[in-house]
Amino acid sequence: MENHVKKFRTEKNLSQKELADYAGITRQTLSLIEKSEYNPSLKLCLQLCYALNKTLDDVFWIEQSKGETEDEKN
Repeated sequence: MENHVKKFRTEKNLSQKELADYAGITRQTLSLIEKSEYNPSLKLCLQLCYALNKTLDDVFWIEQSKGETEDEKN
């Protein structure tokens, strides 16, 4: 799942460890989420959004290219 976690974490000058601790996860899990190698649960998405003071749309909504559908991306 693509996301903007790293972008917002760095804007807030937080280390991976600091954000992970705040969200109640390991730094390794956060690293995987930032690299889109781990799909977090809705609960974890909400924890990250709360920690970053952002909405789900801000962090996890990735706009598709004009005319591109989800099927075309896969």
